Amino acid sequence: MSRREKIEVMLAEEPHDTFLRYSLAMELDKEGDHAASLANFTELTRDEPPYVPAFFMAGQQLARIGRMSEARGFLRTGIESARAQGDVHAAGEMSEFLASLGGTD
Repeated sequence: MSRREKIEVMLAEEPHDTFLRYSLAMELDKEGDHAASLANFTELTRDEPPYVPAFFMAGQQLARIGRMSEARGFLRTGIESARAQGDVHAAGEMSEFLASLGGTD
């Protein structure tokens, strides 16, 4: 059984487990299934409260596949969410990555 399949089995038992959902999104990214991975990251960013690491990972993935405008959008929203949750470290990391992407498309 693959790592993804193991995560899916655990998710069937604990469908709201944030870490498992995040892990699945990461595995899907590794497998190159960007649509499914980004859909999972997006769901995590819509949780209450939003799961901050999902913004960063989605932004990085989008940048890797050349979708820079979307990457910047995820990062900007992620920075706001991180600040709202008092996660200065995550906000700083995302700000640095956003700056590294340069200007607009």
